[in-house]
Amino acid sequence: MSDEDEIILSELDDEDLVQQMFDDLYDGLKEEIEEGVNILLERKWEPYDILTKALVGGMTIVGADFRDGILFVPEVLLAANAMKGGMAILKPLLVETGAPRVGKMVIGTVKGDIHDIGKNLVGMMMEGAGFEVVDLGINNPVESYLEAMEKEGPDILGMSALLTTTMPYMKVVIDTMIEQGIRDDYIVLVGGAPLNEEFGKAIGADAYCRDAAVAVETAKEWMARKHNSAKSA
Repeated sequence: MSDEDEIILSELDDEDLVQQMFDDLYDGLKEEIEEGVNILLERKWEPYDILTKALVGGMTIVGADFRDGILFVPEVLLAANAMKGGMAILKPLLVETGAPRVGKMVIGTVKGDIHDIGKNLVGMMMEGAGFEVVDLGINNPVESYLEAMEKEGPDILGMSALLTTTMPYMKVVIDTMIEQGIRDDYIVLVGGAPLNEEFGKAIGADAYCRDAAVAVETAKEWMARKHNSAKSA
């Protein structure tokens, strides 16, 4: 594209600007996303509408293409990083306006495991879907998870393991939650390369998530169930 053809974001109408932001997110263009967010704010868009319509809308496309093997991890990380740039502007405004959130998740890699790319991707994609995410990092003993759940009051606990030797530690965390009588207070999602659905069931997790895109879909489904059961209760 030559300089003459360069798109001036501020000259686009709202609808075209949102479409352009979808493209910019897809291409991982952080500065353009930040500019787009600021333009929409100047146009008196509600922060929550910018989040859901422009950012989450764009990340939904990224998530679907990642799931279908059209995009790969490096591209998704770039898109998520661009999303983060937009989120940094919106976060304080969302807090001020008391915008509804989809849900809250505490996520961390289990004790003995220092892999974090998959976990980071899940965290970014969850933020991209409008969840609040508290990332505990790597090598988490059961105490870290319990403290974070008590302090943060999340809807979801996400655990990740990339080694067959650290997978069983997920059961330690879930068993401890059962002992303390808090297991049913949280949706527990597990993931990581060596895991599968059978393992997830065997250790008592609510669901095993194959990748970050599936994690987002699964989290949304479980949150919807949680809301429905709360209404009927």
